[in-house]
Amino acid sequence: MKLPQLARNILLFLSVVVIFCGYINFAHSQEISNYGIASQSDFNNLKHYPLRQQLNPQLYRPISPWLGRLILPSLEQRNKDSDWVFLEVYHAPEAYQNLVGQVVRLQWSKTLEVQQYVQSVTRDVNFTSQTQKSIQSGILHPKRLDGRKQVGPLESLAGARSADDVIVAFQPTWVNLDANETWLEIAEEPTQITGRFYALVKILRHLATESFEVQHYNPNSGKFDGVKEVIRIPQVLPNRNGIYQSTNTQLETSPVGEDGWYIYGAANGESTFVVQAIEPRHLLNLQPDQVITDNTAGLRYLNRKQWQHTPKGQLKTVLLAGKMDSDNPPLDSWKEGDRGLVMHLFGGIGGKKAETQPIPATVSGHFAYGIAKVVREPLTQQLRFQIEYKQVYAHNTDGIVAGKMDWSAYMGDRQRGWLGLRPVGDIIIKLDSMTQDYNFGGIILSPLQQLQQELEIMMARYRLGDGTGAAIVTPAKSCVQDANQALYNTIQRLKNQVTTTPEIQTWLRQHPQHPQTQRFQKLVQLGQNLAQELAPLGIVRGDWQHNADFLAGIGSHRDFVNQEDWLAQILSWRTLLPRYAQDRLARIFWQHGAQLWLLHTYQVGGWDSEITPLAPTSLLGRFPLLSRLLFRILGAVATVPYASGWDFSLLVWLMYAILALLLGFKSGFLTWHFPLSQMSFVSIATTIACSFWLPAFAEELVFRVILLPHPTEGVPLLHWWFWGAVGLVLFVVYHPLNASTFYRQGYSTFYNPIFLSLAGLLGLACTLIYWQTGSILPGLLLHWLVVVVWRLFLGGEQKLHSHETI
Repeated sequence: MKLPQLARNILLFLSVVVIFCGYINFAHSQEISNYGIASQSDFNNLKHYPLRQQLNPQLYRPISPWLGRLILPSLEQRNKDSDWVFLEVYHAPEAYQNLVGQVVRLQWSKTLEVQQYVQSVTRDVNFTSQTQKSIQSGILHPKRLDGRKQVGPLESLAGARSADDVIVAFQPTWVNLDANETWLEIAEEPTQITGRFYALVKILRHLATESFEVQHYNPNSGKFDGVKEVIRIPQVLPNRNGIYQSTNTQLETSPVGEDGWYIYGAANGESTFVVQAIEPRHLLNLQPDQVITDNTAGLRYLNRKQWQHTPKGQLKTVLLAGKMDSDNPPLDSWKEGDRGLVMHLFGGIGGKKAETQPIPATVSGHFAYGIAKVVREPLTQQLRFQIEYKQVYAHNTDGIVAGKMDWSAYMGDRQRGWLGLRPVGDIIIKLDSMTQDYNFGGIILSPLQQLQQELEIMMARYRLGDGTGAAIVTPAKSCVQDANQALYNTIQRLKNQVTTTPEIQTWLRQHPQHPQTQRFQKLVQLGQNLAQELAPLGIVRGDWQHNADFLAGIGSHRDFVNQEDWLAQILSWRTLLPRYAQDRLARIFWQHGAQLWLLHTYQVGGWDSEITPLAPTSLLGRFPLLSRLLFRILGAVATVPYASGWDFSLLVWLMYAILALLLGFKSGFLTWHFPLSQMSFVSIATTIACSFWLPAFAEELVFRVILLPHPTEGVPLLHWWFWGAVGLVLFVVYHPLNASTFYRQGYSTFYNPIFLSLAGLLGLACTLIYWQTGSILPGLLLHWLVVVVWRLFLGGEQKLHSHETI
C-alpha cells in the first residue's frame, strides 16, 4: 500500500533532519586542541597588538634585529618550483626601517648546500587515515598543507598551525629592495620566538587580576631601582585536562624572582606591555649555585643527585667542572662567544591533576638537543646563556612546532611553554673537541654546525610527517630516537668528510703535533664512543644507516626510510627512553673531559597547588631498585669493550691461566684427562653449550652484573671494590652451599680448598675485567672457557660426578 503524500513528505523531512543533525554532530565530534582553547584568549590574538610598537628603547629591546610573522601563500600564489613564504616584518635594523609593517617574500639562499637541504626534505603532502583520526582526537596537524605538492621547509613552518601566527627571528643573507618586489634570503631555518620585545624587571606587587607593578633594571646602578611601571601578566586558560600551563598566582613572591625576570611580549592597544613569556634571570646567568671540581664527585652528582632535593617552584644551577688548574677558576673558561651542546629533558606532572603515564612506573618525558651560546646581554652588559632548542617534536595538541625555538618560546611561553608545568633539566656541554670548529688549511669542519644541519633535516621531516602530515610517537620512532639519529648521522658524515677529503688528510699528516690535530684525535675517539653507544653491539638500525648514507651522498635513492619494527627498538634501546639517553650521553661527554652546566627548574613561576613535579625516570624508575637492576643487566649485556678493554681482558686471561695451571698441577687437583673418546658428539656439544648458560652466564649475571654497580654509575672506587669483595666472597661460598643442597654429587669437589682457591682466582679475574670494561662479555668468555677446558681436558667431568665426601 502506498503511503499518503503527506506521510511520505513527513518521513522525507525527518530523514533530512536526522542526516543534518548527524552531520552537525560529526562536525562537532572533534576534540578541541589546547591550541584551540588558547586561541580564545585575547593576548594570544595577534590583532591584540598594534603592528607598530612605541616602547621606551631604554627599557625594552627587540628580541632580534630581524623579526616577523610567517604567512602561508595560497595555492594560487605559490610557485611549487621553489620554497618561499610571505613575511610580515615586525622589526628590522635601522637601515631597513621602511620594511617594518610591510609583507615581503622570505625565501632560501641560492647556494648549492642550502638548495640540497631544501630538496632533501621537500615532500608532497597527503594526509593518511591515521592523520585524520589524530585530528579528531585534538592533535594539531598542518591541515592547510594537505594535498599540496612539493612542500618545503619554509612552507611547512608557516603552515604548521591553522592560523598564520608563527613569529620568527632570522638573519637574512641578502635583502633585495627592487621597486617591483622585495624579498629576503636566508641560509638557515628561522628561529621561533614569543613576543617582539623583552625587558628585565623585578615584580613588586600584584595589583589586580592581571595587573602587576614592576621596576625595571637600572644599568647604571646594576640594581632594580629604575622606572616603575604597571604591566599585564594574563592568566592563561586551563587546557583540556583542566591544567594551567602557567599561572600568575603568587608570581610576585616566587623565590626564583629575587634576581629579576626577563619578560617577553608586546604593547597592546592601550600601550600596556603584555607578558607572553617569562624567564628567571638567575637560570641562564653564568653564576652557578654550586661548582664541583672533583671528577668522581661530578660523576656521582650526574648519576645520583641531579634530580634530587629541589622543591617545587625553585631552580638550581650546577657546574660540573672536573679537575681544573687552580690558577684558572672554572668560570673563567666560559668566554663570550663560546658555544655548548644542550641536552634537554623534561619530566612529568603529578598531584591532583596528574597526567597519565603510558609506561607503568615510568615517567618518560621528552629529550631534545640545542645550542647554547655565551652572549653579553645588552640591558645588563653581563654574560649569560642564549639557548636555542632544535626541537624534533611530534605533532601535539599544544601547537608546539618542530623546529628551532628560542628558550623563551619553548620554555618560557606562558601558553605552551613548560617552565611552570614540568620539571626540566638542561645539560650544557662544553668540550673543545666537539664545540669548537676546525680549520684544516682553509677547510672548515664544525661538529656543532653539522649536528645543527642534521637536526634541521629531522625537524623539517617531523613538521610534514614525511608527507603523511603526522609525526606520531611509536616505540621505535620518537623524538628521542630521531634526535639521536641526527647525532649518529653527524658522526658518520664527519667521518666520511675527513676520510674522503685529501686536503684534510694531508694537513693532518703535515701537522701531527699541532694542538688542533690532537683535538681532532679526541673528536675521533669521542665519535667512536658515541657511535658505540647509539649502536649497541656494533649493529646499526637499517633506517639510520640508510639515512646516513643518503645524507652523505652515497644512498641508493633519495627517500628517507622509517623503521618501526621490534628489531629497530632492540638495536637502539639505549636511546628509547629520554632519561636514560641523556644520562648515558652525558657520562660519555664527562668521561672525555667535558664541562657540564646543569640547569634545573621545578614548575617555576606562579603557584599551582594542584600539580607537583615528577622527575623523568628510566624504565620502571618509580621502583628505583628494580630499575637499577634492569639497567645494570642491559648495560652489561649490550656493552662491547673498546680495544683497550679487550687488551686488558686478554692480559687478565693470560695471568689467570698461568696462576691457575701452576696451582692446579702442583697440588694435583688438575690432571690431564681426555674423556672425549668415551663421550659421544652429542655429549660433548651438550657439555659445551650447557656450560655457557650454567654456570658461566648465570654466575656472571648474579655475582658480577647484578651485585656490582655498573662502572658508569659513578660509585666511588672504595665503595665499588667493597661490593666487589662482597661479590667475590659470595661467589666462592656459593659453591659449597650448592654442593650441600642441589648438587650433592659435586660435594667433594666443591669443598676442596684448591677448587675454592681456583674459583676465587677466577672470580677475581672476572671482577677485574668487569670493573675495567663494564661488559659481561669478556668475563663470561673467560668463565665459559675455563669450565669447558676443565671439564673436557683437566679431569673436571670426573670430579663433578665422583659422589665422594670429605
